[in-house]
Parts: sequence; C-alpha cells; structure tokens
Amino acid sequence: MVKRAGPIVLAVFLLTGCGAHSIQELKGGEGLKSGGGHAAHGPARASGGTAVPGRDYNPADVMFLQMMMAHNGQGVRLARLAPDRAAREEVRTLAAAIATTQETEAASMSERLIGWRQPATARADEHAAHGGMPGVGEEEIAAVADAAPADFEKKFLNMMIAQQDDAIQLARMEVATGLNAEVKAMAERVDASRSAQIKQMLALLDQ
Repeated sequence: MVKRAGPIVLAVFLLTGCGAHSIQELKGGEGLKSGGGHAAHGPARASGGTAVPGRDYNPADVMFLQMMMAHNGQGVRLARLAPDRAAREEVRTLAAAIATTQETEAASMSERLIGWRQPATARADEHAAHGGMPGVGEEEIAAVADAAPADFEKKFLNMMIAQQDDAIQLARMEVATGLNAEVKAMAERVDASRSAQIKQMLALLDQ
C-alpha cells in the first residue's frame, strides 16, 4: 500500500471560477454546508427562479443541467486517469464508480434538455454572471496526468475532492432555486453521492 508523503495539503488546486475549498475546510465540514462555495455566485443570479410560461421548469433548472453536464464531463476525464496510475485498488475502484455515475447522470441530463428543447450548453456570458463555470481546467487535468507515480494519488484525490465539492454547491443552488421536482431530486442525489465520495477520499488521503 502506498503511503502519501507529508501532511494533507492545506488547500486544493485553485479551480477556474468559484467553489474551490481547502482540505481543512472540507474536513471540518465547511465546504459541505448548504449555501457554501456558490452562495454569492450560484446559478440563481444568472437564471432566477421564474417559471418558464407553460412549463414545469424554470431557467435555474436549465442552467443546473447545462452546468452539471459540462462539470461531469470534466469529472469523467479526471476519473479516467486513475485506473492506469493509482497504486491502490480502493482509489481505482472509487474512480471507476465516479466515472460511471457521472456518465449516467450526464446522459439523463442531456435527455431532459432535449425534451425541453433547450441547448446542451449555456452562453459563456451566462456563466460569467456567477463567476464562471466551476470545474477543473486543462492545466489542472494535465497536472494530475503528468504527476510522478509517487505523487499521483495525492494530486488526483485533492483535485477530485474539489471537483466533487463544486458539484455539491451547484446541486444545492438547484434545490434552493429550481422548480422542476425531478431535477431537484436529481440535485439531491448529486449532493448525497458527492458528499459520501468526499468523505471516502479524505479518508484515503489520511491513510
């Protein structure tokens, strides 16, 4: 079993946009509190809570699905780095589960947007209204992909923790501002699954 060298880093990589949290905050539960991270920048500012006339959804529901699809795409790319790089079976298994979950979610989100006749992506200026699209960028993914074998698991877990916490904040904004009951239920599942995965990854970092 590979032991990580040194203490847990105090801060995860700074992500593009909003929502990055330190490992210490996450260990203390700060990053998992309702309204954290995106409280001042969430989709509600860009989309509001007004229902679309004649529809059972509002702009917040649409923005959540659009942003989560893009966010999940980034998460899948990151998760797919682990099978060939992670030393521990627990990390490889978790990464595979994350990739499968997020691919399934993205497919469901895409189907719903198609059914609503909404685009799969929002305009860049709509994301800019709340600080930009949260998530890992090309440089961050490359930093994990290029990590030395001894450093890979620590970098991967730190980055994935930040990625999953961003998803939690998006989900909680949807629950607070969305209208569609099924999409809000989806957001609650995202919150629950990512929160559990963060706890598992923090435990893996402590080993």
